[in-house]
Amino acid sequence: MRELLVASANDGKIREIREFLRDTPFAVIGLKEKRIEKEVDEVGNTFEGNALIKAMTYGKWANTLTLAEDSGLEIDALGGRPGVHTKPYTAGTSDNAFQKIFDEMKDVPEERRGAQFHSTIVVYDAANDKIRICEGIARGSITHEAIGTNNFGQDPIFRYADTGKTGGEMSLGEKNAVSHRGKALAKAKEVLLKEFI
Repeated sequence: MRELLVASANDGKIREIREFLRDTPFAVIGLKEKRIEKEVDEVGNTFEGNALIKAMTYGKWANTLTLAEDSGLEIDALGGRPGVHTKPYTAGTSDNAFQKIFDEMKDVPEERRGAQFHSTIVVYDAANDKIRICEGIARGSITHEAIGTNNFGQDPIFRYADTGKTGGEMSLGEKNAVSHRGKALAKAKEVLLKEFI
């Protein structure tokens, strides 16, 4: 099995990626398992920029095949915000993490609450500097309150158009089938199997 480092310390993200790639010849590990405690500043202006920074930096530090992902929530009524700033935008406890979005959306009617999750995955091979980029987008809408108990990121406030459920209401398998990350991972899986074994 070839080692595949996921350039993240986020257990939820690593769990999703590991589950998605469970039937591949890759041993998926996170930064904690690799004992990498240094942090990379995500200073890119795009999801692709941030994913490239993480994949290449961690890949070179660990000298291994690395997958990095950056994603965010783009809300139509907010001109695409928070976008690449989703993480700091919704930082806080689970009780108030979404309050800023709810406050900004309080007067937005149902038909104008459209949004999308956008994911970019970069696969980087430290052995030969090969880079591949995969994207995924999932359309949906912003709810008026948090719904569901699977609290990973903005899952409880985003209702997927494909299922009519929030990410907070879906199992990991259900979500991987329709999510932005699932769509990007499907492309990345194909690339990994074709070019990185």
